[in-house]
Amino acid sequence: MDWTLDETFETPGGMVRWGSLGSGDPLVLVHGTPYSSFLWRDIAPALARTREVFFFDHLGFGQSEQREGQDLSLAAHAENFARLLDHWGLSRPSVVAHDIGGAVALRTLLLEQRSYRDLTLFDAVSGGAWERGLFQLFLEHTEVFRGLPGYAHEALVAAHLRHATHTGFRPGILDAFLAPWRGEEGQAAFYRQYSQIRQADTAAYEHLLDGIPIPVRIVWGREDRILPPEYAEWLHERVPQAELHWIESAGHLLQEDAPGQLLARLTADFASA
Repeated sequence: MDWTLDETFETPGGMVRWGSLGSGDPLVLVHGTPYSSFLWRDIAPALARTREVFFFDHLGFGQSEQREGQDLSLAAHAENFARLLDHWGLSRPSVVAHDIGGAVALRTLLLEQRSYRDLTLFDAVSGGAWERGLFQLFLEHTEVFRGLPGYAHEALVAAHLRHATHTGFRPGILDAFLAPWRGEEGQAAFYRQYSQIRQADTAAYEHLLDGIPIPVRIVWGREDRILPPEYAEWLHERVPQAELHWIESAGHLLQEDAPGQLLARLTADFASA
């Protein structure tokens, strides 16, 4: 699949790759783990018909730099996102965030004190008790997973990716998501980033959620097995002014399971705007 990020930005931890499409009011797309901006390959061009759309790969992900010693915590990702917004000259963009991208966007808004026009969070890490399941095992046994034979590591990552969809991937898509995590360097990078993502970095802003001063929209797949629907309800209880929308027969990856319905939500006006 041809998805190339042509622009680069140097952060303290290494080089981040990014791209943009279209013109108009700015909108920024923030991906999660273990994905990359490739998730936006269908969504970004559609949004770019009426907006200037920015997208990037987090440090340590996708086409951005991967190496030992990088700080890949949620706090560091938020600092890098704030730097990117400054680099792009965006003072009040719309922000759309998925998975840990939600935590990154929230930290950037609430702790890095960057301003957004509005915020859409879908199937997103936001707070509460989200260190669970396979992710918790990654945290507790990082060196064991780093030492897996390559075939076992690749099978595990592929199964984890499939678990995030409800409808399954189209031909070739799974291989594209696997590519950055293959080989000795990719395997090390995969567990390097998972071993640094901690619940403490979302707990730091939870007390500020009810004071978010901008329109917020929450969108969630009813069949999400990574972050089940109770996580959407947890977030909605703490951001009571937010809209909450459910997408039926869709899992964690709305970009794959229901791109048309997701796009319809992303292009609709905010009820509170």
